[in-house]
Amino acid sequence: MLAVADAVRVGYVGCGGMGIAHMKSLVENPKAALVAFCDINLKKAEDAARSYGSEDAQTFDSAEKMFKSIKLDAVYFCLPPFAHGAEMEAVKRGVPFFVEKPINLYLDQARKISKAVERKKLMTSVGYMNRYRRGVQMVREILKEDPPILVLGGWIIESPSPTPSMPIVFWWVRKEKSGGQFHEQVTHTVDLARFLCGEIVEVHAFSAKGFNREVTPGYNIEDAAVVNLKFAGGAVGNLWASCSSNGGGGGVSLSVYCLKTTALFNGWRHDLRLLRKGEEAVEVPGEENIFAIEDKAFIEAVLNDDPSKILCPYSDGLRTLEVTLAANKSMETGRPVKIRRRENRSKP
Repeated sequence: MLAVADAVRVGYVGCGGMGIAHMKSLVENPKAALVAFCDINLKKAEDAARSYGSEDAQTFDSAEKMFKSIKLDAVYFCLPPFAHGAEMEAVKRGVPFFVEKPINLYLDQARKISKAVERKKLMTSVGYMNRYRRGVQMVREILKEDPPILVLGGWIIESPSPTPSMPIVFWWVRKEKSGGQFHEQVTHTVDLARFLCGEIVEVHAFSAKGFNREVTPGYNIEDAAVVNLKFAGGAVGNLWASCSSNGGGGGVSLSVYCLKTTALFNGWRHDLRLLRKGEEAVEVPGEENIFAIEDKAFIEAVLNDDPSKILCPYSDGLRTLEVTLAANKSMETGRPVKIRRRENRSKP
């Protein structure tokens, strides 16, 4: 194992569930040393440091204090959608950063961070881990020759409640905190649709509310939503969100239909069933250790000063954010929302 002095010195801002998921991955990576932990709940930071930190790990309750107190080579921001902004501390100091999805709740703030990142030419990565899956990469190559026509998918889960069957953190059920299920959770499917099928240029969304009654106190997000999509390449799609399906039969899915190809992704792992005209079906299981794969790519990029293996920089995560926030706007107004076209990193 590399000595701490030789490894990538990593700090964390946010020591909740997603932060811990990445800590469990990185603590097994000999090229990373987890040396700083920050959370507004200092006990969370202290617990994380004891479990995953290096011998000299320090804890903080303020990102600014952390950056001023310790030298870092990279930092992970694992924060709820409403709690971003500390990324600017990393930008000011030129520290490469990884940020969990969605990258923000406020488009103006995300655009400000993105512009600062671009000015600094700072290395960044966003936690859209499904881009790294072998099945996804395989389909992306196929779609270059057999373009998508129809895209369907989304997340269907149980009603959020304080019970062990569907535990949900307090902010997730608050629209003003999470942005709703489509923004916070189905963002994975939106991003994957972009990565495979190219840019989304228009959305038209509808929502259902008032059906979930016996749920976590403070619940005010949509019970369900459907979002129609128009892609720059001519394809159309529909993505859905539901957190009201207690009878079961839900899950995660994304299906892409082309003239000669059908790609069916199912489950959190995005297991692939690939159907091609005149060929036998191909099954590609999704990776269990996808966080480790994604984290390894980021650490190697920082270590070698080479971002080529990072599949979603901050600027690309911003494009996904624009789509999910446009869907929220459409839910509010009942009208289609066009999305501004820019240079496209995701188009196959």
